[in-house]
Formats: sequence, structure tokens, C-alpha cells
Amino acid sequence: MNELNQQRRTLLKSGCAAGIVTLAAASGLLVPGRVLAAEWSKSAFEAKSVADALKGLGAADVATSSDILIKAPDIAENGSMVPVEVTSQIAGTQSISILSEKNPLPLLAAFEFTDGAQGYVSTRIKMGQTSNVRVVVKAGGKYYSAAKEIKVTIGGCGG
Repeated sequence: MNELNQQRRTLLKSGCAAGIVTLAAASGLLVPGRVLAAEWSKSAFEAKSVADALKGLGAADVATSSDILIKAPDIAENGSMVPVEVTSQIAGTQSISILSEKNPLPLLAAFEFTDGAQGYVSTRIKMGQTSNVRVVVKAGGKYYSAAKEIKVTIGGCGG
């Protein structure tokens, strides 16, 4: 009999909890305050060339900068997992984008930073073949770039 009472209590608790959630949702109490996802450029991520990806990002005039440090292996044995660290020493870094010039879709990642955030990213990228990895940094409304060649022995994009 004790087990039957326990099951009944569990059922009643579950039913009450579901009823409260349904009531809160119906009354509008469970409405998100704001969306915390960043804007993204669909055209930049779907671009088939570096030039089109840069255009989608709004990076029309890109200057080369030695203040962008790219830490990545010279030779990646497996192109499906290439570790890349990017540090922007440019004051007021607003975004960092990573591209692989010979990938079918070159734009691999785009990171946005709020005011005062350190311009640093550590991630893993997928590369189909040996290529330059290009990093584009937006700071103060201007765009800066640096590149590093990474040799890939086994391609990670179906190669």
C-alpha cells in the first residue's frame, strides 16, 4: 500500500507542475526578455570565395596588420580538427573572422566582442586542403588582416 501512495504522490506532483507551467505560459509569464544571439551574415557564410565572404562581412578595404597573431600548426595531420588561436592586439577589437582560402565555403567562424573584451579566440577549424588561414579583425570601423599557411596531410572536408 505504501508503494501505491508513493506513485500517487509522484503523479500528483508531476500533474501540478505541468499545470503551473501551462498556466504561466498561457498567461504570458514565460516570455523571454531578449534574445542574446548575435547578428550573423548569411551571405558571408554561404559565399564560395574569400572576396564574396569579405563582401558579406562588410570588409571592403582590408589592411595587413602585424598586430594580429595566429597560433596554429604549420602542418595539420588531420584537416578535420585544426587548432587555431587568434589574438588581436589592435585596440577596440569588435570582431574576429577566420577564413580558409581553399575551402568550398571559406568563412569558418565569426566572433563578435563587446566593449572592453580581449580580442582572443581559440577554436578548431576544418580544412579541406593546404591553404592560407586568413584572419580578419574589425576595430574602430576598419578592417585588418593576417594570414598563415597551414599544410594539411589528410583533408577534413571530404578529401
